[in-house]
Amino acid sequence: MADFIIAHLYPELMNLYGDRGNIICLQKRLEWYGHDCYIEAIPRGSKIQFNQYDLIFMGGGADREQKLVVNELIHQSSELKLEIEQGLPALFICGAYQLLGKYYESSDGMQIPGLNVFDFYTRKEKNRLIGNIVIAASLRGQPFTVAGFENHSGRTYFENEELRALGKVISGFGNNGQDGQEGLWYKNLIATYMHGPLLPKNPILADFLIETMMNRKGLIFKGGLDDHIENYSHEQTKKRILG
Repeated sequence: MADFIIAHLYPELMNLYGDRGNIICLQKRLEWYGHDCYIEAIPRGSKIQFNQYDLIFMGGGADREQKLVVNELIHQSSELKLEIEQGLPALFICGAYQLLGKYYESSDGMQIPGLNVFDFYTRKEKNRLIGNIVIAASLRGQPFTVAGFENHSGRTYFENEELRALGKVISGFGNNGQDGQEGLWYKNLIATYMHGPLLPKNPILADFLIETMMNRKGLIFKGGLDDHIENYSHEQTKKRILG
């Protein structure tokens, strides 16, 4: 049996722009730290036992896929919320991020109920927010930057002032292109509009998730991987965006 198990929720529906590369990154880094990691694909129609997993992941999807996922998960939203409150590590990208709120608007203007895990909502606009993005974040009081790519027509607005964004936008759009915030960081959950290789280019976030996975098993995270290639990629991406 693997040391760690990651649940990949509905990969046949929610996997835009190479989002699954994030869990491949986590799996590989865990192997480099000396631990086996199994990625379990969770298909439609499954009864999910969230407490059996060390991390849950869901990528982005279009309106049709999001509606299908809501219908799948709405009956387990309270279980999902409980596990998140208890510190289950999670990574939700773009459309999956939107599903965690009270509702989101589809492209035809319909208001689709979300999973109501957090007090935020998402509105649709005609023009999309597309491009590279850099944000300023902090972990345990230490500042760092996150670089990525966003492509979304939804604008997400927090209703609860206590919700913490993943970071502050330096360049790009973020949650709504207005308030300068991007993503959500709640306990051990990260939700973001950043698609593609987010974790490979931002190893500090990957190691945060890995550390929380290890701590929940009573293991000590020592770090120490040689991330010079990953950090070079991050710096080059950031330099290209910021000039």
